[in-house]
Amino acid sequence: MARQIFIGLMREGSTDQLFLKSVIERTFDDIRFECNTDIDIFEIEEIKTSSGSTFIEKVLEASSLGFNSFGMMILCIHSDADNKKLEDTYRNRIKPAMDVLATKDENNFCKIVVAVIPIQETEAWMLADKELLKREIGTEKSDNELQINRHPEVIANPKECIETAIRIAREGYTKKRRKDLTISELYLPIGQALDLEKLEVLSSYQDFKNNIKEAFRTLNLLD
Repeated sequence: MARQIFIGLMREGSTDQLFLKSVIERTFDDIRFECNTDIDIFEIEEIKTSSGSTFIEKVLEASSLGFNSFGMMILCIHSDADNKKLEDTYRNRIKPAMDVLATKDENNFCKIVVAVIPIQETEAWMLADKELLKREIGTEKSDNELQINRHPEVIANPKECIETAIRIAREGYTKKRRKDLTISELYLPIGQALDLEKLEVLSSYQDFKNNIKEAFRTLNLLD
């Protein structure tokens, strides 16, 4: 019989939820085939935390809520690295939260954590598959023309970059053809169709995958 795995997600922001949740689920699903036993991964539950809380307080709240409400076994914590390095986010946010979580009762808290830390913003991951992005925008213009020709993790404001690409793509349209398109309409379809192999070039995605594998090892699911 397959072992059942329950996963929760605590994330920052609001507009990228459909993209991020889809990519996380698909990545877990990919890695489960490397496990040493059959596992069933249930749909990831998003955990709402109290507004106005500190990051550490949010992590503790999510850990307790998920554990006690649906038997959460792995907590994914999303925190964009903004303009910092992965190491900075681990040192300033993830590790302090983990240190406090380690002191809590294992009968009331989920202690297995997977950090999800896109460098710059989550939208950088959307720029990993530029051909898909252009199809969703509806343009045949080049990466250079759309100003998306740089490596995703060196673009300071990926969300703004995508919004600019949408505007440039539609500049030549007649008013009748020009459909108002916003980045919010792209999160779900790109999250569902993005080629995960394209994400492999991003150090932040590699880090996320390694964190999943470490979580599976902690659960004795991966050698």
